[in-house]
Amino acid sequence: MTGHIGAMSTIPDITHGADDIVVPFQVDELDLRGRVVRLGHSVTTMIDRHGYPPPVARVLAEATALTLLLGTGLKFDGRLILQTQTDGPIRMVVVDVTTPDRVRALVRFDADKVEEAVAAGHGDPARLIGSGQLVMTIDQGGDMQRYQGIVALEGQGLEKAADRYFLQSEQIDTRVRLAAAEEYVSEDGHMRRAWRAGGMLVQHLPKSGEAVTRDLHPGDAPEGTLPPDPHEAWAEARALTDTIGDDELVDRTLSPERLLFRLFHERGVRVFDAQDVAEHCTCSRHRIENLVKSFTVDERRDMVEDGQITVTCEYCSTSYRFAPSEFDTVE
Repeated sequence: MTGHIGAMSTIPDITHGADDIVVPFQVDELDLRGRVVRLGHSVTTMIDRHGYPPPVARVLAEATALTLLLGTGLKFDGRLILQTQTDGPIRMVVVDVTTPDRVRALVRFDADKVEEAVAAGHGDPARLIGSGQLVMTIDQGGDMQRYQGIVALEGQGLEKAADRYFLQSEQIDTRVRLAAAEEYVSEDGHMRRAWRAGGMLVQHLPKSGEAVTRDLHPGDAPEGTLPPDPHEAWAEARALTDTIGDDELVDRTLSPERLLFRLFHERGVRVFDAQDVAEHCTCSRHRIENLVKSFTVDERRDMVEDGQITVTCEYCSTSYRFAPSEFDTVE
C-alpha cells in the first residue's frame, strides 16, 4: 500500500496499542534503516516470574529490547545471545533470541549491592551493570561456526555499547535508544504493576535498496530536492533519533508508526509489517534429561535430594523431577 499524506493529515494507527512487536522501517532520503521494538506482556512475564526488584527489572527489560532489535534483523534461522559479564551489582544479564520471534532472559545480581547503589543515587542501568564485557553470539545452528563479537563495557551502558559494537564489528554508523518503565494496569477489577520496554535502532546504509511493503509518508520536501550529503544525512538522522524521549518509546498510546512519523515526516518513512515476538523458553523435559545423563554416576548421586533429582530452569523457573532409577542404565 502506497499513499501520500500531507502535513496536516493524519496517519493510520496500523499497530496502535500493540505490544510485543518489532516494526522495521526505512527512510530513503537519509539512506536509513532501522527497527522499533515495543514490549509489554513478554518482559512483565519474565520479571514477575523471578520477582526482580525494579532497578534490576529495568536492566532486563532494556537488554531484552536491545537483543530483539538486533536478533529480529537476522536473515536466517538461528539464535542471537547477548550476555554481559561485569563487576557491577548486576553481574550478568543473558538474553537469548531464537529467530524469528522467541525470547527468554535472566539476570544474576547481588541484592545487597543493588540496594546500596540505589541508596547512593547510583541506580541507573549503566552504574548497576558496571564495567566488563558485552558479548554478542550469533549461532546459526547445525555445523555452522558461531560468530562472537565482544565490546568493552566501561560504565557507558547498553545503548552506547551497542553503537560501539556495530562501529567496531561491522563499521556501520548506528544509534540505539532504549527505555523501560513500570505502569499500573487494571486486571479483573484490580490494579497491578506491569512493565513496558521500548527501543529504536537506526543505521546509516548508503545506497541500500531493499523493497518495502507500504509507505506512511513520502516526505514534505519539494519535488526534485537533492538528497543530503551522506555525512549530513547521518548527522540529521542521529540528531532526530536523539530527540526521542524515554516516555515516547514506552507509551502504549503512541504507535511505532506515529513515532516514526513524528521523527521523519519531512524526509518520508516507509515501514515493513510488524513482527510479533513472545517470551518463550526452549527448555523441555527431554533436554533436561539429556543434561542429567551427561553427568557421571557420582555426580548424579550427589544431585539426589528427598529421593529425587530436581533441575530448575534458570530462565523460566520450571522444575523437572526425575527418579534416580531413570538413569540406572546410564554409565
